[in-house]
Amino acid sequence: MSVTKQFIRYVTQNIFGMLGISCYIIADTFFIAKAAGTDGITVLNLALPIYNLIFAIGSMIGVGSATRFAILRAQKEETAEYYFSNAICFVWMIGILFTLAGIFVPDKILTLMGADQTIAALGQGYTRIFLLFTPFFMMNYVIGAFVRNDDAPSLAMAGTLAGSLFNIVFDYIFMFPLDLGLEGAALATAASPVISILICSTHFLGKKNTIRFRMRVPSVRRLWQSCQLGVAAFVGEISSGVTTTVFNFLILGLVGNIGVAAYGVVANFALVATAIFNGVSQGAQPLASAYYGKGDMPSVKKILKLGASTAAVIGVLLVVCVYACTDSLVAVFNSEQSVKMAEYAYTGMRLYFIGFLFAGFNIVGAGFLSATGRARAAFVTSVMRGFVAIIACSLVLAAIIGLNGVWLSFPASEFITAILMAAVLYRGMRKEK
Repeated sequence: MSVTKQFIRYVTQNIFGMLGISCYIIADTFFIAKAAGTDGITVLNLALPIYNLIFAIGSMIGVGSATRFAILRAQKEETAEYYFSNAICFVWMIGILFTLAGIFVPDKILTLMGADQTIAALGQGYTRIFLLFTPFFMMNYVIGAFVRNDDAPSLAMAGTLAGSLFNIVFDYIFMFPLDLGLEGAALATAASPVISILICSTHFLGKKNTIRFRMRVPSVRRLWQSCQLGVAAFVGEISSGVTTTVFNFLILGLVGNIGVAAYGVVANFALVATAIFNGVSQGAQPLASAYYGKGDMPSVKKILKLGASTAAVIGVLLVVCVYACTDSLVAVFNSEQSVKMAEYAYTGMRLYFIGFLFAGFNIVGAGFLSATGRARAAFVTSVMRGFVAIIACSLVLAAIIGLNGVWLSFPASEFITAILMAAVLYRGMRKEK
């Protein structure tokens, strides 16, 4: 099979899987808006950075370990088989810490994220429930990444879509017929990774499976080696959390809770866009890692070109769709018909989404650097995108032009990062000639 056909197979299936996750996020927000109005959306938006941190850690360990597994397997190294069990052990150890936080201090966590007394009380049960299931969220990333890297992208996609469909259906059942409110939404979300794990785990019973669970003492050295290659995946997830946290505090200071609710609308659609680009990046990763392990650099370069081109086309389509349908998209989550919230969200959508003309290239580029073993370059570019540029731009632009400056800080930071990313990738390609 040609490199292009392989790319299309892996990337399209991974995009569909990531879109499944996006659909349940949108459905979750829609149902919460119906059940709890703008306060419910505010709770969800304040909780999103916690989700992002959980997903980021799981993604870093899962994608990083699976990438190391794919490279070493291509090089016929026997140590490749130890990375799976090592990843499983560490996500459970880390996940239990979040579980304990959910048991004892869920309200304190929401207060730390900027919730006032009313919002913290409303979201306490929601936060407690999803934190209890943290180990399963993280393990889902590990198993999905390894199954995808073991030449089973279709099964990984099926697991993700099944979990997402379960979440959407039971969101409705728990929140409305059973009248469980926000806690019902949390229960549906918490159970969905269990469904995905069960489906993906059928791969381990098949004849084509090359993944083995080798019980050994957990190795911090192997974890570190994995995390070096998973840093792009980590920042890809955590950057949304960092952006959300910084924006929440800035917006609270500028216009209060109604502004945070408006940003909740923008952030949820932005998560869909980011998920699509993560689908391109993570779909291309197994191929880039395998060809890099074999030393086939022409194929590696072709995968980069295909990834960058795909990201560019998707970026343009996203901006066109948002500008054509802004009113309709905002109205989906404005169940209370708040004029002020609609006004803030309308402007925010149009200004914020300009950033996705550059964000796709940055996400795909960082994933490519990690997939080909360039951990330092991936770290630098990812940190620039996920932390340095977005924080600096948001603080400066918010101080100069207020709320519109907050929205514009995302495209500004992505543009700055794109310049750096292009320079790093060009330099790397010249060295490989």
